[in-house]
Amino acid sequence: MNIGEYVQHADWKLEKHVPVIDSPDEVAADEMFEVEVTIGKEIAHPNTTEHHIAWINLHFIPYGDKYSHQVGNYEFSGHGASVEGPNTGPVYTHHGVKTMLKVSKSGVLQAISYCNIHGLWEFSKEIKVKEA
Repeated sequence: MNIGEYVQHADWKLEKHVPVIDSPDEVAADEMFEVEVTIGKEIAHPNTTEHHIAWINLHFIPYGDKYSHQVGNYEFSGHGASVEGPNTGPVYTHHGVKTMLKVSKSGVLQAISYCNIHGLWEFSKEIKVKEA
């Protein structure tokens, strides 16, 4: 069994579960840039007690390296649960995150998200480091 067999892939314009990475396509080596990862960019994903995105994990995989490097793990805990019942709580977190990072070589950003009902979803985006 391979966990990769259970990770879903789809076009984010047609599927509400796919994480979408917004970032520059090309960056300067070792200079900070912003990356935003959201779920349901074109089609909104529910955020209810019963159906929600629990977390997003962001990795960077440099070209030529054997291993990925975790950029961040972002958990979303507010889905409207309360002692009064489902979807009656005072807080709902949005399943999106912005972070700053820098890279020293070209590679791929990979976002993996987890829907409590529909499992794991992934999206990747190439980041090129400008030639000096």
